[in-house]
Amino acid sequence: MNNLFHKLHLEDRHLNNLRPADVLQITAHSLQSNESCAEEELVQTFLQKLLMMNYRARDIKIKETNKQDQTKQGDLFKTRSENVHDVFEIMSESNKGTNRSDQIHPMDVQMAVFHCADDFLKQLMVTKLSQCQYALPLLVPNPFTQQIEFPLWTFRQINKSWKMRNSNNETTSQTQPICKTQTPMVSFFRFDSVSLSKSEQMNSLINDKHNTFFHRNCPGSSKARVLMDGLVEIAWFCPSGKNTDKFNDCVAFCNLHGDAGDQEKQRLILTEMSSVNVVLLTQLDRNSRSAEIIQDLYTNKKPLIFLFIEDESAMIEIGKGKYKIGMKDRNQSEVSEDLRRAINDCLSESSSTFRLEDLSKQSDIRVDEKDNEDCRRGREAAQSMISLLVKKNLIGIKESILPHQGKLWHQWCEKNKELHRPRGDEIEKEISGKQTDLKEIRKQQHESNISEFMKLFIRQINSHEKMFFIKWLGNLLDEYTSADLSVVHHKYDEKWSTVLKLKEKHDQSEELRYEQTELERISEELQAASFGLEHIMREIGQIYESCSSVKENKKGLQVDFSSLPSLAAEMMISGFPLELMDGDAAHVPVIWISAVLDELVQKLGDKRVFVLSILGIQSSGKSTMLNAMFGLQFAVSAGRCTRGAFMQLVKVSDEMKTQMKSDYILVVDTEGLRALELAGKSTTHHDNELATFVVGLGHLTLINIFGENPSEMQDILQIVVQAIMRMKKVRLNPRCVFVHQNVSDVTAGEKNMEGRRRLQEKLDDMTKLAAKDEVYDANRFSDIISFDVQKDVKYFAQLWEGSPPMAPPNPNYCENIQDLKETIISHASQSDGMMPIDLKYRIKDLWEALLNERFVFSFRNSQEISAYRKLETEYSKWSWSLRSAMMDTENKLHNQIENKAVDKVEETDLQRELKKTSDEVKKSMAEFFEKDRDKEMLIQWKTSFELKINDVQVNIVRETKRKLNEVLQQRDLKKKFDDQRKKHEDTLYKKSEELALKFKDKGNDEETLKNEFDLFWKKGMEMIIRDNPAIKDIDIMRDVREFLSNVYESAAVDHRSKSSGYNNIFTLPSYSDYVIFKTSAKGTSVMDVCKTVGKKFKETLGFTQTLSPEDEAQIRSLVADVAQETNKMIRSFNISKIGYNNSCIQQLTDYIKDRIVAHAKGVKYVIKNEFFVDLSYSIIQKEKEMITEQEKLFRKANDPVRYLENKREEYYSIFQKYCNGATSAAIFGEIICQKLKEPIKQSVYKKTAKDLTDEIKSNSAALNGNRSSLEKHILKILAEEEDFGKYTNYINYPRDHFKSFIRNEVSQYINDKFSVSVLPKMKESIELLQEKIIKAARESTECVQTNRDVGLWLKNFAQKLSGELIFSEQDLSGVTQHDVKDFNILKDVITQELPAIMSDIRSRFNTNTFPVNLDQNFRPDEILIDHFCKCCWVQCPFCKAICTNTVENHDGDHSVPFHRVDGISGWSFKNTTYLSAGICTSRVASNDRSFFPKYDSDSSVPFRQYRTAGGEYAKWSITPDLSELPYWKWFVCRFQKDLEKHYKKTFEGYGKIPDGWRTCTKEEAIASLDKYF
Repeated sequence: MNNLFHKLHLEDRHLNNLRPADVLQITAHSLQSNESCAEEELVQTFLQKLLMMNYRARDIKIKETNKQDQTKQGDLFKTRSENVHDVFEIMSESNKGTNRSDQIHPMDVQMAVFHCADDFLKQLMVTKLSQCQYALPLLVPNPFTQQIEFPLWTFRQINKSWKMRNSNNETTSQTQPICKTQTPMVSFFRFDSVSLSKSEQMNSLINDKHNTFFHRNCPGSSKARVLMDGLVEIAWFCPSGKNTDKFNDCVAFCNLHGDAGDQEKQRLILTEMSSVNVVLLTQLDRNSRSAEIIQDLYTNKKPLIFLFIEDESAMIEIGKGKYKIGMKDRNQSEVSEDLRRAINDCLSESSSTFRLEDLSKQSDIRVDEKDNEDCRRGREAAQSMISLLVKKNLIGIKESILPHQGKLWHQWCEKNKELHRPRGDEIEKEISGKQTDLKEIRKQQHESNISEFMKLFIRQINSHEKMFFIKWLGNLLDEYTSADLSVVHHKYDEKWSTVLKLKEKHDQSEELRYEQTELERISEELQAASFGLEHIMREIGQIYESCSSVKENKKGLQVDFSSLPSLAAEMMISGFPLELMDGDAAHVPVIWISAVLDELVQKLGDKRVFVLSILGIQSSGKSTMLNAMFGLQFAVSAGRCTRGAFMQLVKVSDEMKTQMKSDYILVVDTEGLRALELAGKSTTHHDNELATFVVGLGHLTLINIFGENPSEMQDILQIVVQAIMRMKKVRLNPRCVFVHQNVSDVTAGEKNMEGRRRLQEKLDDMTKLAAKDEVYDANRFSDIISFDVQKDVKYFAQLWEGSPPMAPPNPNYCENIQDLKETIISHASQSDGMMPIDLKYRIKDLWEALLNERFVFSFRNSQEISAYRKLETEYSKWSWSLRSAMMDTENKLHNQIENKAVDKVEETDLQRELKKTSDEVKKSMAEFFEKDRDKEMLIQWKTSFELKINDVQVNIVRETKRKLNEVLQQRDLKKKFDDQRKKHEDTLYKKSEELALKFKDKGNDEETLKNEFDLFWKKGMEMIIRDNPAIKDIDIMRDVREFLSNVYESAAVDHRSKSSGYNNIFTLPSYSDYVIFKTSAKGTSVMDVCKTVGKKFKETLGFTQTLSPEDEAQIRSLVADVAQETNKMIRSFNISKIGYNNSCIQQLTDYIKDRIVAHAKGVKYVIKNEFFVDLSYSIIQKEKEMITEQEKLFRKANDPVRYLENKREEYYSIFQKYCNGATSAAIFGEIICQKLKEPIKQSVYKKTAKDLTDEIKSNSAALNGNRSSLEKHILKILAEEEDFGKYTNYINYPRDHFKSFIRNEVSQYINDKFSVSVLPKMKESIELLQEKIIKAARESTECVQTNRDVGLWLKNFAQKLSGELIFSEQDLSGVTQHDVKDFNILKDVITQELPAIMSDIRSRFNTNTFPVNLDQNFRPDEILIDHFCKCCWVQCPFCKAICTNTVENHDGDHSVPFHRVDGISGWSFKNTTYLSAGICTSRVASNDRSFFPKYDSDSSVPFRQYRTAGGEYAKWSITPDLSELPYWKWFVCRFQKDLEKHYKKTFEGYGKIPDGWRTCTKEEAIASLDKYF
């Protein structure tokens, strides 16, 4: 025995049992059709075939591993035979070594696995053995404990069906759990050794074409069996109700293997419980050791039949109920017939019956159900639940036991469908009403009591024995409902037959209608009477959904409702199917399914799944096929047809994960198309919905076609082709395989080729038909799906080999299953699958689109949207990397330009500097597109984003070149100021040096020195003031006013400005006052034109102002664009470097005027001068602060008096050192340090600004994502502040608002983090610079040790710092240098003095000075504005929502995830003053609403066809759904009065705000941003 287990690699498995999970996963071995295998693979091969219901599982051949030895042995015999001529000697020699006693017996493989399996795998094995029509282990000697075991638990899932004829020759059907079935039992025993097989004789009684009991003549059999002796197997004969049946009732046959004389315990149990005993022996022998036992059997009252091998007589009755049958020299069929007649005679006289469960009452045997504590407890818990159902009407039981899934859930589903398909005029009011109704239904659901039945279930599902409990409950529920269901099915069948007969007569009478109504009623009864585990899990799902809606736990629920999805996820992982679509309500419980999938992610991690779905006509064998292929548990019994859709996980083994690219296969089984239960109802729409959902969900869909009925095939093909075409239109690319089941001759190649050709033709025809319905250009099936008619069409043999109920599965069917499985795995290997989180969104997207009826128009691919957003986020990082790297280069080159080390900047130089970062970005992009989990989806954008990044790089290089060239130009422009300042500095240095020489001996007289220096300084400043008049203060608004007055010699200009009477163009609700309509060609007056315009306006849907919404939007867009461009112009003036000149104002106003003139050419109105005046004032008033700040910076840097006054202390310090006799080298070192002070400060601010920008980009919650994330934070702040003016600015001028927000965010960050982040960065930067300066001084000193030239030292020193500081040798050209000889002193002075300089600079760092001292080109806020605001700013023509694309001038449509209430932008109803309270996504979903796209449109455009309006409407993609953002509902309610005042209209009449909106709080509005963004 140990050797057997060792050979099978099962040595330790009796201690660590095999589980179903070990054998049900996809392995490389499971994909091989193994007719033979190595010994170590016997277990895998046996289980693989058994799980696929292949009865050849016991016919496995063992591969010859010692073939070489056998060849050598054969050669040896051949050589010897040539020399020896004695045949007897040769034969004797050849027999040596050919003993097959070491070959493993097939039944030993089966029983070894059985002994090493856990209870659940044993049950699965026995269930599959039963399906294969094999005998089942009944009494099993345990080889490890020697106990006799009765595995009752393993029989619990087996039901047997049979038909019998009654005395009236009527056929009755029965289906019963085999454990409960009362049947006669015939036991077979063998005594001593016999020459014929008892098992083979039994097979001839049950099914002479099938080896129900394994016998000595079966393939692979051998004498060397280890685990069979003492084993009792049982099988049942089930009659078919035909005259050819061997027995008229269900009969159990038991077979005791081995010599019955040696197996006393088993023999006694069987003889006691059997109805008839059959004994097989060679002949009677009184001296035999079994003689006494045989005598006892004979004297027992039980009927007894002797089978004598050495007896030639026919059947003889030797006593009452006692028969003998001889077998010698008799035909096998004769013996079998005699035996059958004898058994039938015995059974007719005997009333004894056997019930499997009763065997557990026997003492001294181990019963698994009793000995296993978990199994016992699980059963008790399940029975306590079933006891609650006793004496209750099954038809109405679910309403009381499972109230959450009854009428309320069905009402909710119906309301939800109505919600997604609005019909009325007041859409938002209707939608809000429906949403209120849905909440009320959920509230009622929540208030429903949880039944004691469900409380018990929830308590038990959390227990240790939950697996046994679930199995028990399923079995007991099936048992409880089977009788009633059988009655209802019988009624249904009879009524269906009646309806069919009337239809065949083309009878359209009242009788037909009555019978159809009755059929529907019985169908509803059938639906109500079905009660299984799926209904219990559905109830849990509805409890969860109702609690989620009400947001509180349910009274009586003993666990937190949030833990319920975890229970379902655990069940899925354990191998149970979960209902995906409720078949009764025809609805997907999206909230529940999403929660379960989230839990799967938590429990399994980030695993990939390949989704396999199946479609087909009802009862076409879909579930049977899936169960056979993967060993699943989908319901397949008659009367338990799948309703809705179920999903089940199949694990992929570690070895196969790389090949398959998935960790699990998710199998989705569906109800049949054209379901009988829906007969008489409109099934077409339901079938189309189901097909679309299933095809969209699956990576691969199996299309199951049963039989060769042309009309059925036509129906299913039409549905499937239409579903696939819909997927093609929404850019989903599923694959399909057609499975043609029940084909009579699958070996006929030519017939199959013809079948494939006809199928291809049908598919092409269906494609053309579907293309017309779906308005799509396709002529062939291959135009809409990748399909190979040779590989993707499978022909299946019929399932049964013979006629049920005794027919085993057809082995050819099993081979077809294996072939299909390999094809499925091949398809899976070509797919990357999807994550459960993506599956969740796919389910939601598909279902939402189906609810909206117009699938293609309504489908939102959340996975694609999510992938694109992820790509945009990465794009933001890549572009930021390039910008950040270029900033470093720009800073370095800027310093070198100022130092006159660089006089020209070429793009090639900049590209070279950027190459390293560019290569890193390209590498990062390549890795992202190759390795990201959504790579299959992302590939469609790869090329466009590579081009975009390339464009970003080109633009960054060009922009940097432009800025640096400006620095070059400004350097030349400000040369006059620099030279003048330098001249004054040099003069003061020389004169202070001369003065110091006079007082060289009075260095200790501090007071004298101070007085003399003050006098000298005063005279010097007076001279400079005399030669350089002070820079005048500027008045920008005065310059604007003067310029505009010169252009328009009108007092109105002056009056508007002086009285501050101009309008702020950015806050106006309308621009109507700025326009008059042009006079027509016929000379119509302006007044006439205005009247005509007013009349035309009243015919529009939109605004009642003179200007149409479109015109208002165009002018507002003009204003925003002009403001944007003038801002760029002001920055380009670089006032901080070259000063302010009123010519700047002229350039700005000229630009504004040119833009207005250009705009006016394409419109039907004249723009008044006042518009130009007010726009000019508004823009320059807006930019006034920036211009003034820049001008202050310029004055500070270039007013010689101010500049030198700031240097006074430096000059005095040097003057003192001169007087105190310091050397020239020391003085020169001091001057260098003083000269470095300002460049150091500038460099520190630039470096800190750059580093700070990176930090803010990483750490700021508002700025660390993409543009959408930034918008979310803006909306949060707006809601918290509740400032309508700011909202107006955001809505009308979003780009300006974003800029302002970024500036405020950066300013706040700097203030909040100054001491912990900004200051440390500045200190770090200053310390780094100090090190570099000291190092430069040291290295420069080393360079002039031989050639002691101060000019060379200074040149070297300046060059080493040219990339770090704006400092050059020219800065010291006016300082006396010729007597500087001691360079070590120079170096030491710099080393000693520099820390004090640095300390002084450091001491001035604070929150007030930081923003003032930042360079305009290196401000964090401006850098981030440049990064975030170079994107799309186009607004929805209805509601002004901003397109979320992060690329300017992007390809494709504009889109936004969530639209706003269109009244926010001023939309109103025709001929009214009613603002609209509509939302774009629900507007375009409506069937009967329309709008006027222009104020002068003669006809309206249906909202559903909004793109046909052209212009901006055609460029937007608005998905019709319910994806509104609660935020905007709150906004409209909170600022209703402000909006009404702003637009001078009201939310009344058609535009009344739905009452449901007013329940949304500010907190909920803000929370919705986190949920939806």
